[in-house]
Amino acid sequence: MCVVYDTGMSEKVRITDVSPRDGLQNEPEIIATDDKIRLIRRLLASGVDEIEVTSFVSPRWVPQLADGPAVIEAIGVEATCMADAPQLSVLVPNEQGFEEALLAREQGVPLKIAMFAAASETFSQQNTNGTIAEVIDRFRPIVPRAAELEMPIRFYVSCVVECPFEGRIKPAAVRGVVDQLLELHDSPTVDIDLGETIGVATPDDINALLDAFDDSHIERMTLHLHDTQGRAADCVAAALQRGVRSFDGSAGGLGGCPYASTEERRAPGNIATESLVQRVEAEGFETGVDTERLEAAAVCAREIVLTARSGMGGLT
Repeated sequence: MCVVYDTGMSEKVRITDVSPRDGLQNEPEIIATDDKIRLIRRLLASGVDEIEVTSFVSPRWVPQLADGPAVIEAIGVEATCMADAPQLSVLVPNEQGFEEALLAREQGVPLKIAMFAAASETFSQQNTNGTIAEVIDRFRPIVPRAAELEMPIRFYVSCVVECPFEGRIKPAAVRGVVDQLLELHDSPTVDIDLGETIGVATPDDINALLDAFDDSHIERMTLHLHDTQGRAADCVAAALQRGVRSFDGSAGGLGGCPYASTEERRAPGNIATESLVQRVEAEGFETGVDTERLEAAAVCAREIVLTARSGMGGLT
């Protein structure tokens, strides 16, 4: 939850980098585990507040992230020993994934867990093989256990402006899904992360979306923007004016919803973390991010993807 104090200084905006998970998960060529670790280490040095490092998901569904436990083992304790270490988070789609997160916790790596729902019934069924209600039901055994252990929780809601199958999504529908998720558990350690999944939003769309929420929601809300139409930075500015103080980005702009691509053109991905930080700071806010080190992470991110796509294997 973002608490703002009137100190005469610029307000702090929280930055999460999702490139190791959301940025890489749809890459068709497997990225070497060592390259993922190298990227995460660059991000650890950059000063971002949180890194979404992987997903504990069945390799059958997301083979790109089959090495999630190995990645956590390699960087987890190292990261937690850092001064001012960023929060490490993982996507856990079900109880099995949650058990992996608990195992990491037992090994000394306190993870934040993220769970993924959608504001579109069709997208939910296409992307998670279940209705919105069924997906939320999958979280019911997980959330009380996580809450009892005081594990931070993030609830993602995708397609908050438009769905590639259903078209425009009403803000009230998004609010309805958020309310259902918060019924599972609601505390300051629970993030609400709204995903503009296919990157079509305008600043007016963001304002209309935020109109559906109370100030108490907006104060702890994270906005996850894709840059398909090149308007994500303007949407960041609009959200900042409404009180949003937490955003996701992906180093090098990696990722993007596969449903937003066509046979002729691969859709641009998430807003690049370096572009996100630049716009946030241009609007008069602070991030605490070392922009030179972040740029080094972005270069690393682009290199490992281009190398994998070219079939050259891992970089030295």
